[in-house]
Amino acid sequence: MSQKPLTELTDQELLREAKKRKNNAIIDAFIVGFLIGIIAYSIVTKSLSLLTLIPVYLIYKFVNKPKYDKQELAKELKARGLK
Repeated sequence: MSQKPLTELTDQELLREAKKRKNNAIIDAFIVGFLIGIIAYSIVTKSLSLLTLIPVYLIYKFVNKPKYDKQELAKELKARGLK
């Protein structure tokens, strides 16, 4: 299923997309916190290894998601006078 550009979405679909992205941001924050907990536990137990580097890489991937989508969505909501 291909995604339609934000400009082609109806007002209801646009609001639904904004809510979905907000929920995804909360879930991403929870996962990053969990991974930081794994790293902290690994450091406390003095078992630095490859298994410590895997959460670091995953945190990097979660934090560096494209930000332009969020900006485009906010711009489109503002242009339509929603939210």
